[in-house]
Amino acid sequence: PKSVSSGVIGKQLIRSGTSVAANYRASQRGKSKLDFINKIAIVEEEADESLFWLEITEEIFTERKNETRILIKEADELTAIFTAIRKTSKLGLNKK
Repeated sequence: PKSVSSGVIGKQLIRSGTSVAANYRASQRGKSKLDFINKIAIVEEEADESLFWLEITEEIFTERKNETRILIKEADELTAIFTAIRKTSKLGLNKK
């Protein structure tokens, strides 16, 4: 539904969601392993922020709970993937 709160939440979700994509792309062009890890950490943070905004959406707009729940599950899975990538990459960096 159109409201001030839905507009604010929508804009925040668009910002964090598009930031995930842009920063992931940047991570693939990292200049070093450390640069890659730093960029993936940003991706992880932005994915987690997107998850946060989806959780807020679920709480406020209960009439869309089923649709939002699917997006939350996907955002949670993506956040977990980026976290695992960062941790694994960091372990590999420390072993050298």
